[in-house]
Amino acid sequence: MANVLSALKANRTKIWVGAVSLLLVFYLVVSLQRSLLLLSDPNLVAKALGLAYLVLPIIGAWALVRELLFGARTERLARILEAEGGLPEDTLPRTPAGRIVREAADLEFEKYRAEAEAAPGDWRSWFRLSCAYDAAGDRKRARATMRDAVRLFRSGSPEAGA
Repeated sequence: MANVLSALKANRTKIWVGAVSLLLVFYLVVSLQRSLLLLSDPNLVAKALGLAYLVLPIIGAWALVRELLFGARTERLARILEAEGGLPEDTLPRTPAGRIVREAADLEFEKYRAEAEAAPGDWRSWFRLSCAYDAAGDRKRARATMRDAVRLFRSGSPEAGA
């Protein structure tokens, strides 16, 4: 029983991602079914609504696949960096609520920014910079920088080591 609980704790995020993904797939299937029903109606207004409603499951499926691939690729890069001992250590001070102290994250950020500027073709430096953005609370830039790291890794640049 202890093994099951530890496995659940270790994979908690993956379990939630799977559950939310299954709920989204269910919603997309129902939306697709409803749009097909509207398209089969003889009324032109219903057909137009069905066609418009058909766009929702298509965009939803595209977004789901894109996000799942992004997560899988990010996890792959993290495993590689962990095996190399290149993941940034989480030594930043935290508030009593558990949030990272912003000033400390900003100071740490400068180190990783300089590293990425010194090696712009190295996916590892961009991965670490993404982690620094995330610690500083800038989620939008963290995701964009992680996408750059994944792109560099996939492009097979000399620094990728792939």
